[in-house]
Amino acid sequence: QVRVVESGGGLVQPGGSLRLSCAASGNIYSINNMGWYRQAPEKQRELVASITRGGSTNYADSVKGRFAISRDNNKNTVYLQMNSLKPEDTAVYYCNAQDVIRGGSWGQGTQVTVSS
Repeated sequence: QVRVVESGGGLVQPGGSLRLSCAASGNIYSINNMGWYRQAPEKQRELVASITRGGSTNYADSVKGRFAISRDNNKNTVYLQMNSLKPEDTAVYYCNAQDVIRGGSWGQGTQVTVSS
């Protein structure tokens, strides 16, 4: 079993920044893709950003130029640097780690609230 734990959420004013972290641990074979998703109240979960083991990235149009995803393969950790935050970025942010043998695992989520 692969365990995924997020951290770094909180309350921030519009225009502010936050950095989320996500660490995968446990019975890991090899983590390939890692990604951040978010779910706002009464909305479906959506992809925010993803990154392959080789470092290729993909972003939702709504966060391009403001968010940056990165990872440390040695630590099975992925980060999401969020800048110029907007109220519409408010959501629970979830991390997903795809192990090539174990499949996908989700974290419990971390709340991000952007409000003045």
